[in-house]
Amino acid sequence: MKKRTFIKKAGLGTLAMAGMGLTGLQCKPKEHADSPQAAQPLAKQQKNWAWINPQEDWKIDDWKKKLTLAKSNGFDALLMNVYNGRSAYFESADSPVQSTIAHEVVKICQSIDMEFHAWMFTMPCNIPEIVQQHPDWFAVNRKGESAASKPAYVDYYKFLCPCNEEAMEFVRQNVISVSSIPGIDGVHFDYIRLPDVILAEGLQPKYNIVQDKEYPEYDYCYSSYCIDKFKALTGIDPLTDIRDHASHQQWRQFRYDSITQLVNNLWLPEIKKKDLMATAAVFPNWESVRQEWHKWDLDGFLPMLYHNFYNEGIAFIEEHTRKNIQRLKKFNNLKPIWSGIFLPEIDNRELSQAVAHARNGGSQGIALYALDSASDDQIITIGKSLTSV
Repeated sequence: MKKRTFIKKAGLGTLAMAGMGLTGLQCKPKEHADSPQAAQPLAKQQKNWAWINPQEDWKIDDWKKKLTLAKSNGFDALLMNVYNGRSAYFESADSPVQSTIAHEVVKICQSIDMEFHAWMFTMPCNIPEIVQQHPDWFAVNRKGESAASKPAYVDYYKFLCPCNEEAMEFVRQNVISVSSIPGIDGVHFDYIRLPDVILAEGLQPKYNIVQDKEYPEYDYCYSSYCIDKFKALTGIDPLTDIRDHASHQQWRQFRYDSITQLVNNLWLPEIKKKDLMATAAVFPNWESVRQEWHKWDLDGFLPMLYHNFYNEGIAFIEEHTRKNIQRLKKFNNLKPIWSGIFLPEIDNRELSQAVAHARNGGSQGIALYALDSASDDQIITIGKSLTSV
């Protein structure tokens, strides 16, 4: 593994963060006023996207075939996972490199006039070196358990603490590395949040849990860094001075703001230095993951409207596309929405319905998860809906 440049630059972390106001959270996220302008339509940017995961057994011809088929069936932009919180799929000096296939895929996309957006995990970190050497970098739940040693739900839920300056400098360096991949059109953020305090209802049986309220083991971040910053700001200790943590608005908003200021003040500027597009995969149940994304200054949003996760029918896509747009307008954040569709839970008969629901809800297009698991027939079926008037 290459020498990690962020370790060499560790001394820059506090200075960089302090300059942006993270210390003490003195720099609050930009306010999005509820003004008459909110009645204006969202920015129009018709586009259809597809997420794709690196496939170790694919040859270059396999990539060309899949992407060419997708492009000819109405997909305009590829979201390739280039950093998954543990490994990079591009030439990186900041992360363990699994392969450099992303550079070849960029070339393929350029040859077929398809946009390439580098999809990266942000808050989860599963690099063993980091977990072992920097346990204090990680989020802590209300029981005092670290995500580094006892992650919620699944082992890879090792989320970093949003108030730990060194940890967030590490993420910023990752953003710089990803945005430096030659030839890309944008950077796509994922996992910009804390762990789910309440998991989507349809997923709870998978983990043999029932979450009828916010339980301490799933409620993050109670790290000493977050507690100290909140106490400095309000005089309140969230561990000892709050009885009902779920309803305490100041403590809830503090965690929303902790994530928002990272996006707007720390990560987004690095992408814009490269004149790249910035987007994010976001949740419809944003409160449950402390993700107030309607206040983010990105170029657009791809809400993951995976209806089966919420035990809902396919009309959920239209309903929540509309709700997401309304919320953006309320905060005068007139950015486009592209509705995320979860292919594994949609049969071929429902594919056209899913596209129609997204369109009827006001979406500027769809985002399909995931192209690597889509059959040729499914891509063609979706394509007929995407290209219909």
